[in-house]
Amino acid sequence: MNSFALAAVVHFTERVSDLSPVVTPELLQARGRAQEELKERAAATARARFGRSVFVRAVVEVSNYCRENCTYCGMRRDNRTLDRFRANHDALAELLVHHRPASVTDVNIQTGEDPVVVREVVLPLIRTLRRETPLGVSVCLGTLHLATYDELREAGASIYIIKFETADARFYEAMKAPGTLAERLDHIRFLAHSGWSVSSGFIAGLPGETPEQTLKNFELAAALPLAGCSVSPFIPGEATPFSSAATGDVEQTLNCMALLRLLRADWVIPAVSALNLAGPGNGYRRGLGMGANLVTMNLTPSELRGDYLLYKRDRFIMTEERILRAIEDEGLTPSRQSLADYHRKKKVNGAARSKPLADAVSPRG
Repeated sequence: MNSFALAAVVHFTERVSDLSPVVTPELLQARGRAQEELKERAAATARARFGRSVFVRAVVEVSNYCRENCTYCGMRRDNRTLDRFRANHDALAELLVHHRPASVTDVNIQTGEDPVVVREVVLPLIRTLRRETPLGVSVCLGTLHLATYDELREAGASIYIIKFETADARFYEAMKAPGTLAERLDHIRFLAHSGWSVSSGFIAGLPGETPEQTLKNFELAAALPLAGCSVSPFIPGEATPFSSAATGDVEQTLNCMALLRLLRADWVIPAVSALNLAGPGNGYRRGLGMGANLVTMNLTPSELRGDYLLYKRDRFIMTEERILRAIEDEGLTPSRQSLADYHRKKKVNGAARSKPLADAVSPRG
């Protein structure tokens, strides 16, 4: 980040000089009784802040076109074997307006990094949802032009999901993650400063990741102006350079989730579907036990899901039945409040934020 960008946002970035004893190498590797104690602390922290309520969100995956080439993602632009798609606005609108499950209070619109589908499908869909439903709207669309962020907010979205993936700049470059880490962080700060509620996150167990790099992920997350943070286990994706690599350790991922909760009691922390790939059978439920308070069910039309290749075609789809069963099994309840409304009320009660300096961030087309 250049000095001008830093000067523009430094007042909006918390400084974290020492995360210990919240996050330590020993806790990252906790097993047995030590892990159980970590789980109990994280669950108690989540209950103290959110009660037993868990936010219930749907996701629709709108496009698998992507201009990026991340080594860990099956939708990378070099994957020539993938049938690319852009979903139809009318079909998605019909589904979400008239046929969404009753427990859903929010919807996340997710794509590869595809500015075309943002203009042609995402923006019209957000306007339709704001006009015809009470759903809160979040988007996960990658790094876009600054003016596009404004259009998305004006249309009615309020939560932006943009993961930093890894806090180590050289490792980020080696993973061929979008742009540069500095650019990614500039956009995260710009979004938060513009009024978005921003959720970010990282991948646990990327091939070649060191314990020191894992700890840096927590340092960066704590220093960013985030409303939520996720951690996903590395899953070797089809048609990627890491297709034969080992799956990330689900136990370390779960420990990371618990430590995120202890680090920030007020964060919204999702249980991600990849937990059921790294820990078949009970990974998702265990994530809820580690302090997660957001679940996401997949409403992407079945004819499109297989080509939204984050990991593998053989996906574990979180349906409403599976979501509600996991919530009940952990002694939790679906929230009646939308995630968007929670963030809105939290902001109303918080300090007012000044207008951002758009020139501080390098634009993306």
